[in-house]
Amino acid sequence: MNLTLRIWRQPGPDAPGALTTYQVGGISPDMSFLEMLDTLNEELILRGEEPVAFDHDCREGICGACGMVINGRAHGPERTTTCQLHMRHFEDGDTIDVEPWRSAAFPVVRDLVVDRSAFDRIIGSGGYITAPTGSAPEAHATPVPKETADLAFEHAECIGCGACVAACPNGSAMLFTAAKVVHLNLLPQGAPERGSRVRGMVAAMDAEGFGGCTNTGECATACPKGIPLSGISVLNREYLRSLR
Repeated sequence: MNLTLRIWRQPGPDAPGALTTYQVGGISPDMSFLEMLDTLNEELILRGEEPVAFDHDCREGICGACGMVINGRAHGPERTTTCQLHMRHFEDGDTIDVEPWRSAAFPVVRDLVVDRSAFDRIIGSGGYITAPTGSAPEAHATPVPKETADLAFEHAECIGCGACVAACPNGSAMLFTAAKVVHLNLLPQGAPERGSRVRGMVAAMDAEGFGGCTNTGECATACPKGIPLSGISVLNREYLRSLR
């Protein structure tokens, strides 16, 4: 496959950026999108040019580090992470635009790399549980209904990639925050901090400058782990409950 890539290049957070065009050839349809970028970077290095900076880690769809906007869609044309997106979903001769997440709360560090530490601060404001010291409790000492456990684990699948923010017209982080609140608040281990957790996380989310949620649903559509939009309704109920 021969491709034309238009990639956002920005040397630093305070420097201007622009789309730069590259030609890349010899791409196998079985390559992942990141492997295709690796091929481009090898060619750039051999030519003495600066390689494209992009975030990645596990390359197994687990860590959520590899987020980027591909042809206007978070993670590209398939509902998966960028590292699990394969080049067979593109055609020979295609022109592909590659940009970083666009959000005031995710400032660009360099090229396709953004600072997502705003998510860390949201988690730090309430993503913990009271852990009593002493020996570990017996596994079945605290029974949890299966329906509750299934719903909690469904939301616990969130990997914090930021696709929900990138896809949202308002740059909202409600789906991410809902996932973190729901999976802890539903379980008995998270009960002691139930009220303070939701208030703290919502306050932290607002302080980071994320936009408001208008329930357009783009966040859930883009989420590679299928976090349901209904989690936002649960978050809202938990927040109102905490104010009583």
